[in-house]
Amino acid sequence: MVTKRLYQLSGILCLLLTLSFSLYSCSEESGTEDEYADWQTRNDAIVKVWANDPSLTRIKSYTEDPTTEGDPTYYVYVKKLEETENLGAPRPLFTDTVRVAYRGRLIPSASYPNGYVFDQSFIGDFSWKTSAMTQLRCGSFIEGFTTALMDMRVGDRWLVYIPYQMAYGSGSSTTYPAYSNMIFEIALFDCWHPGEKRPPLK
Repeated sequence: MVTKRLYQLSGILCLLLTLSFSLYSCSEESGTEDEYADWQTRNDAIVKVWANDPSLTRIKSYTEDPTTEGDPTYYVYVKKLEETENLGAPRPLFTDTVRVAYRGRLIPSASYPNGYVFDQSFIGDFSWKTSAMTQLRCGSFIEGFTTALMDMRVGDRWLVYIPYQMAYGSGSSTTYPAYSNMIFEIALFDCWHPGEKRPPLK
């Protein structure tokens, strides 16, 4: 009798645990859905805000005809945080190698009012002396990132707003959903042509 009673109680306990796990899972899924609800619509809307913001400089994609007016999604929008005083400082070409520090965010959402940081080369506040860099060919970044780089001079640090059409479009990963605009803080440390050399990064 006692064994039968214990068996019944363990069955009820298993059922309760299963139900609570299901409710928790649903709650987690709804939180994720709420975080990115109407994500494409929200990302489309904010590009229009960037396009009409007079404080931002717009730069047309290197893949588009520079002599014609284009859709707002053909541009990156730039806030220049620091500009080099050396007007002779080089700008990277598509085939050049660059050394940059960067931090990439998504647009603001419920849990991340400053935008979720999905990738970064440095932690904390930016510093020309201590922030970690990455080294890659200029043309190996997403279209919007490369577009900005080719307009920057060594010593510039910009905040670059990139429509998803110039980022990963309808693609997604574990760190960003589909149709994600991207906001990059980019500091350009150095650039050089193919065949030239630099000391390796430490």
